[in-house]
Amino acid sequence: MDTTIVYVDEAAHALGMLAPLLQSGQARAPTRWIVVGCAPRITHRVSKWVTHSARESWRGKWAEKVFEQIVPLLQACGEPVITQLARGSLDEFTAALQAQHGEGRIVDARRPKPGADLQAAPGPHPGEPRGVWGFAAMLAGSGLLLTAEY
Repeated sequence: MDTTIVYVDEAAHALGMLAPLLQSGQARAPTRWIVVGCAPRITHRVSKWVTHSARESWRGKWAEKVFEQIVPLLQACGEPVITQLARGSLDEFTAALQAQHGEGRIVDARRPKPGADLQAAPGPHPGEPRGVWGFAAMLAGSGLLLTAEY
């Protein structure tokens, strides 16, 4: 059985990315889906006034809302679905999941946020400059290319 780890932070965006994978389901092997919820970060200012247990409670409620929209679609194919809530670094969390469930495909179905650096999902992906500094580095690099031609 194949294993697919899916990182989600917003149900609507994730469903749009998962639909093509499920439509091609007739030609693929049975898959165990591991849906990992990546809850939004609570700002430093808010975290000063909220207890740890209240934060964890909020993360749990957030995960339930997201999972109840995604899991029925995956279960409709008759394949097992495991839900997890991400804690700590995604690299370490993914390594633990792969040690427990075996190697598998990783799908990053998180919504990209402009101007913010998301922690990259582990696995093969092209290195893209992100955020303001990545854009500035890209502009500086293209300026060097133009001056080198003259």
